[in-house]
Amino acid sequence: MAGFKKFEEIQAWQKARKATKSVYEITSDGKFSKDFGLRDQIRRSCVSIMANIAEGQGRNSDKEFANFLNIAHGSISETQSHLYIAIDLEYMSQSDFKKIYDLLDEVARMTMSLMKHLRNADKS
Repeated sequence: MAGFKKFEEIQAWQKARKATKSVYEITSDGKFSKDFGLRDQIRRSCVSIMANIAEGQGRNSDKEFANFLNIAHGSISETQSHLYIAIDLEYMSQSDFKKIYDLLDEVARMTMSLMKHLRNADKS
């Protein structure tokens, strides 16, 4: 099993938490707050990143943890796709877009690296 006692120790989860907070803050203002469909969808996809990292860590095997990291990775891509819609509709600034997108890119690299490590450990 991976060496995490609590999901809060996982840096990818910590960074996903920051991204989620930023998404909630940005979607609470202006035109974004009135687009209920996009607002709710981007919030759900971002929360899903954190939730799947945490749930995976809470499972009993590296294989299951890796599978949940894979799901989190998909939610990262979904959230990034929603960010493009938001920027195209001028719901957010370019700097906010870049800040969140880049943070999610970092989480993606971390989840992929951890997923590969877990899958390699499972083969041993």
